[in-house]
Amino acid sequence: MKKVFLLLGSNLGDRLPILKEAKVNIAQRIGRITQESPYYETSPWGVLDQPVFVNQVIEMETDRSPEQVLKTILEIEIELGRVRYVRWGARTIDIDILYFADLIVNSPHLVIPHPSLQERRFTLEPLNDLIPNFLHPVLQKTTSQLLSECPDIGSVTPIS
Repeated sequence: MKKVFLLLGSNLGDRLPILKEAKVNIAQRIGRITQESPYYETSPWGVLDQPVFVNQVIEMETDRSPEQVLKTILEIEIELGRVRYVRWGARTIDIDILYFADLIVNSPHLVIPHPSLQERRFTLEPLNDLIPNFLHPVLQKTTSQLLSECPDIGSVTPIS
């Protein structure tokens, strides 16, 4: 079994129930969820003129390959109403693979670790809740180091 870290995000529709439904699907179809960060309300990134997001990082265990996990994630996104109009635009659900154990994958359709995670506070804050001392296999920095160096000044606020 491999440990996988996924970022879940939503800024359209009923955001929390959508994220919860995504987790049910992930647990049923990919593997067991072992940890969850708190939910965070976060500023949009990339395209700023859109509703705020709710984001969460989950840790899970799976026996599937990175490609199988990506395929299933894309299916779940479509089933939950994801439509890709604009890059970084508003969406009902977004699920990103952040880490897949300590694997490094560079293929035309999949890059792991996620190539922008070190630039995104909305990713690093919840990831730091779960694995502050995890060493990024490419950058050779811990999650807490990446967070302290992150240039993103967007708002990341825990939801109680």
